[in-house]
Amino acid sequence: MRLSDTKPFLAHPFDHNKLKEECGVFGVIGVTDAANFVALGLHALQHRGQEAGGIVAYDAENGFNSARRFGYVRDHFTKKSLMETLPGENAIGHVRYSTAGNKGNTAIRDVQPFFGEFSMGGCAIAHNGNLTNADTLRKELIERGSIFQSSSDSECIIHLMARSLHKNHTNRIKDALSRVEGAFSVVAMTRTKLIGVRDSRGVRPLVLGKIGDGYALSSETCALDIIGAEFVREIEPGEMVVIGPAGIESSFPFERNEPRPCIFEHVYFSRPDSILGGQSVYETRRQIGVELAREAPVEADLVCPVPDSGTPAAIGFSHESGIPYGMGIIRNSYMGRTFIEPSEQIRNMGVRLKLNVNRALIEGKRVILVDDSVVRGTTSRKIKEMILDAGAAEVHFRIASPPTAWPCFYGVDTPEREKLLAATMTAEEMREHLNVKSLKFISIDGLYRATGIKSGRDNAAPKYCDACFTGEYPVEPRDQIAKGFKLAAE
Repeated sequence: MRLSDTKPFLAHPFDHNKLKEECGVFGVIGVTDAANFVALGLHALQHRGQEAGGIVAYDAENGFNSARRFGYVRDHFTKKSLMETLPGENAIGHVRYSTAGNKGNTAIRDVQPFFGEFSMGGCAIAHNGNLTNADTLRKELIERGSIFQSSSDSECIIHLMARSLHKNHTNRIKDALSRVEGAFSVVAMTRTKLIGVRDSRGVRPLVLGKIGDGYALSSETCALDIIGAEFVREIEPGEMVVIGPAGIESSFPFERNEPRPCIFEHVYFSRPDSILGGQSVYETRRQIGVELAREAPVEADLVCPVPDSGTPAAIGFSHESGIPYGMGIIRNSYMGRTFIEPSEQIRNMGVRLKLNVNRALIEGKRVILVDDSVVRGTTSRKIKEMILDAGAAEVHFRIASPPTAWPCFYGVDTPEREKLLAATMTAEEMREHLNVKSLKFISIDGLYRATGIKSGRDNAAPKYCDACFTGEYPVEPRDQIAKGFKLAAE
């Protein structure tokens, strides 16, 4: 394989105030210039990982070839000189933030897809999610002679495949994934096959598309749209699909569990133009705003989204409440994560580098700010100050998710629990900390209703993974418990 490298990617100094989905995966088989289609798919999934990306392609004449880059897909994988090094009709790709193995200190060797050369030929793997027993597996594998090249938990899958005694890639992948715990949506590629696997609870999403005579696998439907692929269906929790010369083969090789897809995909992670669980993500977010307006009404003059993630909920809140909607905050769309070196002076500018207040619309008004979540609260305080500085009479916050009080261990970059505002403060203490007129979160039942479950959350058998709100983890975070993490029940 040829491996490309560039200098590390400078993260934007204020991005740590949002939860970040850590990965997006995309793969195609049976199309000419497959790597170009993968680059387009990754571009559509850029919101799921803006730190780095990689593509592995296979061509019968040239074999497997790889390119990895820090930064945006558009800055690297649209260049003809690079894409010419990735010929072939089969390719997979991956975009990422830092995973559990190496938060904030990424090396090029951590960038997926990972590749392994086995006795039956090469196999590349891209993984979205987190393995909750990765530390245990890594220690065991190293003691048995495995040599790791990265700090990523995903590399465990390649090493488990290497130690499997099965005679083909498909069965080795099954064998490897039967030993891991946590969340995984995996897209893998051999010389002749594209393979997609989703963990038995379906925590992270994965969908199947059709393009011409070929097929595509993607984290979201919006990436199928960009390449003109037809959405076929979601890969079901616990399902493995193998796409090859014989067509599509489907199996369920893992122990069946009640599905628990991540509810925060509906709130923030997925793009609003995607379809998730048969529902429009945009419509779900708009309905969250409707539920918020019903649960937490307030007298005000303007409903204003915190762009861009708060926009659909703000539209729903405005429609239900009858309070006018307005773009009181304008986002600088051209400020990427590759900004200038974050000096102290620049840091002190706060979110003004990214957001600016529409003073003519705000001045003298009682403003409702609608945002997707409150994590540390740093950005929320700065936005509130900007709104008041622009002459607003009052500021009210309405949040399109329940209080985020617990870290996620299934593929989301979440701060430690003590750094989550809701973990250490009551709602009233949070309101005082943010110094706003009122602060209200949607209830967990309201959030479930917005996703279409009219009865709200069934506490005995919830339909989603909502551990970041409730502390109820559907898969025990074994490695974290070994490090001293306390579950809600303890």
